[in-house]
Amino acid sequence: MNKYALCIEYDGSRYSGWQRQHHSQSVQENVERALSIVADESVTLVASGRTDAGVHALQQCAHFETDRDRQDKAWVLGVNANLPSDISVRSVTAVGEDFHARYSTVDRTYRYLILNRVSRSALRHQRVAVVHQPLDEQQMHSAAQCLVGEHDFSSFRAAGCQAKHARREIFSIDVKRRNDVVQVQVCGNAFLHNMIRIIVGSLIRVGDGTESGDWLAATLGQRDRTRAGKTVAACGLYFLGPRYQACYGIPHWQDAIPADLFM
Repeated sequence: MNKYALCIEYDGSRYSGWQRQHHSQSVQENVERALSIVADESVTLVASGRTDAGVHALQQCAHFETDRDRQDKAWVLGVNANLPSDISVRSVTAVGEDFHARYSTVDRTYRYLILNRVSRSALRHQRVAVVHQPLDEQQMHSAAQCLVGEHDFSSFRAAGCQAKHARREIFSIDVKRRNDVVQVQVCGNAFLHNMIRIIVGSLIRVGDGTESGDWLAATLGQRDRTRAGKTVAACGLYFLGPRYQACYGIPHWQDAIPADLFM
């Protein structure tokens, strides 16, 4: 039995998310169908994590097992030939039996993009969220540092979140601006349902002056979802990718970002 890891890029705008659904199209369903055509057998994917409806991915990672033996290039070209244009397999890597796309992950990184100007964008429609009032990205960055470390993130957890507990660890969170785009980038061990989008919604309240910098730390400590900001739109959120130990040979997502993409 052969085991492979896929790195997958997708625009999530028209999908119900990564995970296969009975009622609507998912990214997983499309990739599994394309893989099954190339493998000439049914293939099931196990991903590093889920993304919600409308969320994009630069380098989602998933593994699958098959009796078929193909060259890496043949997998990439064959699968992409059977995928819609808004989903693309970036690479395929043969991995050992010990690799698991979810459990072998060292960390995961997300980026949220806010277009901060009066007018909306035609070229970035469904690629960024829009905030019309001016944002102070320095205040947002300073306030966000209270979230670094291991905490109970109940205040930043969707009401329907099915995780057994709300303790997660954030390794870094950075807020910066380039021209009219404010970027929030978060790296952690794992994330709760809507956690990043609620954190960003809360940071916007600091950035626009609605709340002080100390408010975010107090909100974290209250462990009460009703105290935090709103859940911002999914269109601004990108799963940049998971990171694995170098021994697996899987490309790092940082090497996949084009120089002119994002910031």
